[in-house]
Amino acid sequence: MKAAFVALGLMVVGTAAIAANGIDVKRGNDANVFGNCVPSLVVENKSGETIGYLQVDVVLALRNGNERTVELKSAYREGAPSPIVPGATATLSQHLDTSRALGVPCGEVRERKVLQTICETARGTTCASSVSVQP
Repeated sequence: MKAAFVALGLMVVGTAAIAANGIDVKRGNDANVFGNCVPSLVVENKSGETIGYLQVDVVLALRNGNERTVELKSAYREGAPSPIVPGATATLSQHLDTSRALGVPCGEVRERKVLQTICETARGTTCASSVSVQP
C-alpha cells in the first residue's frame, strides 16, 4: 500500500515536470525541392497535453530584400489527424500542394521571424501550455 502511494506521488511529480516545460519548437532541416527552399521546424512536446494541430507562420527575409511567409504545419488542417503526444517530437513542414513555393533556394534566405503560432489540443481547444519558437 505504501509503495502504491509513493509510485502515485512520483507519477504526479513527473507529470507536473513535463507540463511545466511547455512546447519547444526549433529550426529543422531545410530542403531544396525543385530549386525552392522548403524550411521545417521540429517540435518537442514537453507538456502534459496532446497537440492535435500546430502551425507556425514564419516570415523569411530574402537576400534580394523581399519577404515571404510560409506556414509550417504538423498536419493538414482538414486531413487525417497526426497528434503529438506528451514526450514526442514531430516535424512541422510546408505543404507545397496547398501553399505557394518560396521561389528561391535556401541560400537566399537571410533571416527568419515568427509571425504567429496556432496550437490546438486533440480535443480542439487552444493549448494551455506555452509554445516557445526559435525559427
